Amino acid sequence: MRWSARQRQMLQVMGLRLWSRAAPPQSSPAPAAASAPAPAPADGASIERLDWPALREAVTTCRACELHRTRRQPVFGVGHAQAHWMVVGEAPGEQEDLQGEPFVGAAGQLLDQMLAALALTRAEQGPPAQRVFIANTLKCRPPRNRNPQPDELRACEPFLQRQIALVRPRIILAMGRFAIQSLLQSSEPVGKLRGRVHRYQGVPLVVTYHPAYLLRSPAEKARAWDDLCLAAQVLEQEAAPAAR
Repeated sequence: MRWSARQRQMLQVMGLRLWSRAAPPQSSPAPAAASAPAPAPADGASIERLDWPALREAVTTCRACELHRTRRQPVFGVGHAQAHWMVVGEAPGEQEDLQGEPFVGAAGQLLDQMLAALALTRAEQGPPAQRVFIANTLKCRPPRNRNPQPDELRACEPFLQRQIALVRPRIILAMGRFAIQSLLQSSEPVGKLRGRVHRYQGVPLVVTYHPAYLLRSPAEKARAWDDLCLAAQVLEQEAAPAAR
């Protein structure tokens, strides 16, 4: 990959190394697919058949758990509808609840910087290879930013599954413990799962730390950047056979 002067400067500011090609990573065995009962949207249609507008409406009108009573607005997701990259976070925080967009504030700025260093952006238009779609595991903010409850994660899971199905990403980046729990059905800590390639319904998945955690633990930024580089390497390798 050729780095622009702006991207090099951005990485230097974050104290991170340049991404370069490395030896092919080892893939871990694909976890068994797990399914949970999907809450029916207001119109009674099946979530797994909804298109983008209907899915957004279903999230907006969802009453499957108690979080709809305390949220200001749902946080559906943002980005290119056919992006090659998909970033999955945990639950909306206060600013996300206010703005209706995932990963805003200081954590969002850090994520945007790291993505920009790989020439990626959350912009809705443009070449899919340089775009990401960002979604949270939960679409509504838990009160006082508490951890999500198991029933809340189960209620929201079909929405995230449908978003992934619609985007059809070529790489998934799972950021934080609850994203990992939802996508990999694993309770292992991030530190034990990162550094290798997992699979979600056949799609390569890389685990990394949530940007909010990185702001509290700056020393881990280098590891998170390594994870993004691993994801970029996997995506490049996956695309190579198709280009031949």
